[in-house]
Amino acid sequence: MAKILILTGDAAETLEVMYPYARLQEAGYEVHIAAPEKKRLQFVVHDFVDTFDTYTEKLGHTWQADIAFRDVDPDDYVAAVVPGGRAPEYIRNDPDAQRIVRAFFERDAPVAALCHGPLLLAASGVLSGRTTSAYPQLAIDVETAGGTFRDGGDVVDGNLVSGRAWPDNGAWMKAFLQVLDARGVRPEG
Repeated sequence: MAKILILTGDAAETLEVMYPYARLQEAGYEVHIAAPEKKRLQFVVHDFVDTFDTYTEKLGHTWQADIAFRDVDPDDYVAAVVPGGRAPEYIRNDPDAQRIVRAFFERDAPVAALCHGPLLLAASGVLSGRTTSAYPQLAIDVETAGGTFRDGGDVVDGNLVSGRAWPDNGAWMKAFLQVLDARGVRPEG
């Protein structure tokens, strides 16, 4: 069975990890969660309040990471997913997380990034000349990394599929599955 890797950590947005995890399993892929350490991760729930300038945050679900970044061989995986939440703010500093991301882009393998996920892509040096969506307040981060920000829920640029935040989960994963299919990346491996 073909394997897909989710790169995340503590304080990831629950809906942005669990939706692709379940959706990709439903499509027939084996899905592994990689994190700085192989441990039980604490996810969070972000929500929007009309009168707030930003989002709110509460504790969400916990979930066991399958593998530590240092132990990941990117060649074992056909694609990668980088969900948002606050996790990308700190995993972007992990040299092994950067190594993994660069390996997927070097071989033009499908990568899905949502919300704050493009922070890891920027730190990995793979956004130059690319178009990506992200949480809208990250437009400056995308552009500083040499990318073009586009505000959309299912932005596709070659191997990269991106969206703004968890409300885009359906459109984002639909586009990612289409990219996987178009590239002949099937669950059977």
